Amino acid sequence: MSEKKFSEIRDFDSSSLGMFLYSWRKHLIIISLIAAILAVLFSSPWFITPLYRSTVVLFPVSSNSVSRALLTDQPAAKTDILEFGEDEQTEQMLQILSSSKIRDKVIEKFDLLKHYRISPTSKFKNTELNRRYESNITFRRTEFMAVKITVLDRDPQMAANIANSISELLDSTKNAMQKERAIKGFQIVEQEYFKLRNEIAFMEDSLRKIRELGVYDYESQSEMLNQQLAIEIARGNTSGINALEDRLSVLARFGGAYVSLRDMLEHEKKQLSYLKARYEEAKVDASENLPQKFVVESAYKAEKKSYPVRWIIVLVSTISAFLISVLVIISLEKLGKTSLLKKKAHLI
Repeated sequence: MSEKKFSEIRDFDSSSLGMFLYSWRKHLIIISLIAAILAVLFSSPWFITPLYRSTVVLFPVSSNSVSRALLTDQPAAKTDILEFGEDEQTEQMLQILSSSKIRDKVIEKFDLLKHYRISPTSKFKNTELNRRYESNITFRRTEFMAVKITVLDRDPQMAANIANSISELLDSTKNAMQKERAIKGFQIVEQEYFKLRNEIAFMEDSLRKIRELGVYDYESQSEMLNQQLAIEIARGNTSGINALEDRLSVLARFGGAYVSLRDMLEHEKKQLSYLKARYEEAKVDASENLPQKFVVESAYKAEKKSYPVRWIIVLVSTISAFLISVLVIISLEKLGKTSLLKKKAHLI
């Protein structure tokens, strides 16, 4: 290391720095005081609008389907209506909260264009409105998998009202999204259910007409009539034989249709029972709603402002002014010494 560099480092040791600060103490104190006064002035409500913070803390629910939570008879598909949601439900909640559906409703409900004092004739009013909305209203996931809604506003009651309103809009927005799909699903199930029910009614009517012709139970009737026919033949009872043959002829003509309808009707009734259960579940999903969140903490009117934190502004400004002043003075002294050395060298 050269002697010159070593000398420069030595010039800035602790004792030299202490003497330097002491020699310039009046200037540094005055500059620091001026910086502190200016910081107090420019962080006042005259220059920076104070903002109040309100928060709502929510937990998502694990189940979104009313029928799945309450009506299903399948243990594997059944969910606990009181169970808290996990990562997937939390991410879904954050996405819905950040959606334009909720943002537009909040902007309209609280007339934020006027509240944020944005000119309605401005060319970029919507861009500015969305920017202010996103800077004042934030959503984040906590370390416990809850969702925190934070609202900053110059009016503490407005901040609380907006936060609570967003919490309420989560239910209506998510339910509306699901309702559209649930209604379509219900319409499909309803169509299939009534179609099958009409088909069963038609088959039952056809079966009733066959019974009116004398076919009640093909298997037992066929066995009984054949046994009786054998007895009448053995007796030589011509009239009895003719009567039995007529009945067997009817049985032969309509027995196959009877068996086919009877077996099909039994199968279709099982399908109808299953479809009816799905119909009732779809109907409940299309007509009923469940809350989509657990509210852990509702928003309330803040008593103290959250922004700006004036003591931090004053402290940072004062320290910054002090350090900058030290650097400027050191630079000026170095320049002065360099200029003096150059003059001496020139004289020599």
